[in-house]
Amino acid sequence: MESVRSTLLIDDDKFTSFYNEKIVKKHNKFGEIISVNSGKEALEYLELAIQGKALKPDVIFLDINMPAMNGWEFIEAYRKLDLEFTSSINIIMLTTSSNPKDKERSLALEEISNYINKPLSLPILDDIIKKLIPCKTQ
Repeated sequence: MESVRSTLLIDDDKFTSFYNEKIVKKHNKFGEIISVNSGKEALEYLELAIQGKALKPDVIFLDINMPAMNGWEFIEAYRKLDLEFTSSINIIMLTTSSNPKDKERSLALEEISNYINKPLSLPILDDIIKKLIPCKTQ
């Protein structure tokens, strides 16, 4: 896959979401962008995509620290979704966390393709296109 048709951004911080959306839109290899403010909203969106009522994301950028449902809780719920649907989605933890245990924990999870510190940038997106999309690193 040379480009990402659809990207799902999950972050409770509206400014961060706005910024990330702008960066992803600037990159010529990323198509449609869906931005949601919570893990719950993301799961609702994914349910619609499973039903064919919304575009399936190729990549999900997931914040760890969110109220109500954090990134870890999202992963737990995500695991209950249709595996045939979710198996081709790359989830990337996008966080401000400087806790090395968060990185360790995320990279130990089969569902997580990568762990990136905010903010997103065009070089980071280039790296994602080169390394993560054609074949998962894990």
